[in-house]
Amino acid sequence: MGESKKHVGVLGLGRMGAALAGALLGAGHDVLVWNRSPLKAGPLLDRGARLAATPAEAASADVVLSCLSTYDSQQPVLAAAAPKVLVNLTSGTPEQARGVAKWAASEGIDYVDGVIMAVPQGIGTPQAQVLYGGSEATFAAHRDVLEVLGRPVFLGEDAGLAALYDLALLGMMWSTMAGYLHALALVGTEGVRPEQFTPMASAWHSAVGGFLPGIGDQVASGDYATDVSALDINAAGLAMLEETSRAQGISTAVPAVLRELFARAVAAGHGSHAIASVIEEIR
Repeated sequence: MGESKKHVGVLGLGRMGAALAGALLGAGHDVLVWNRSPLKAGPLLDRGARLAATPAEAASADVVLSCLSTYDSQQPVLAAAAPKVLVNLTSGTPEQARGVAKWAASEGIDYVDGVIMAVPQGIGTPQAQVLYGGSEATFAAHRDVLEVLGRPVFLGEDAGLAALYDLALLGMMWSTMAGYLHALALVGTEGVRPEQFTPMASAWHSAVGGFLPGIGDQVASGDYATDVSALDINAAGLAMLEETSRAQGISTAVPAVLRELFARAVAAGHGSHAIASVIEEIR
């Protein structure tokens, strides 16, 4: 790696922290690791990492990555470490990220908050993506390190943006999975096996994904006029799904919350509008 080799500190060696340190070692960086339980560092030390006795020792690096279990457990470690440059990869809320950014500014620490959109096994692969917010200058100065972890995406100077995007995207994922599981339970009442239903579900999911840009455009413009599929028709369909789920003997928890949301939007005057109008009720 030559001139681009950097001295990187990693605080926290859980599954994700260890994966981060491993990817950095694989890219030829000089990696200094710290963990409350030093025993976890063993495999990384075998690969050339060095063990820091304290967070402050790890923070002597050019840039420090923090990946601890919670923000509550992280803050005493960061206070003890006092790094010059901090990339915070601990999962949390936007307000927690902004809180650490405020603390870092008061301590003269260059700060970037990041959220990893990958499982530990994906770190360092082309499929991994990491979202960042905070100091753009700091992000740019250490992009060579961050690119090792996954495709870096800078969202803006607000340190809470990465966590906000993360939770928004995860909300979509959880909603999709819940809908799929409800569908499996529903068709399963008539003996349909997952392997029979899933190919159709996957194709349908891809088709629905194609609707998102149009919905986004409607939300951006505030024009919900439609001649395709009005909200009242979809609300009636949700009522049928809830009724059928009950009749088939499964929980109505998934469709019920959507049926109630759509019904409120219809009652608010959006019955003839597109599904995008539901955002007014969510807001």
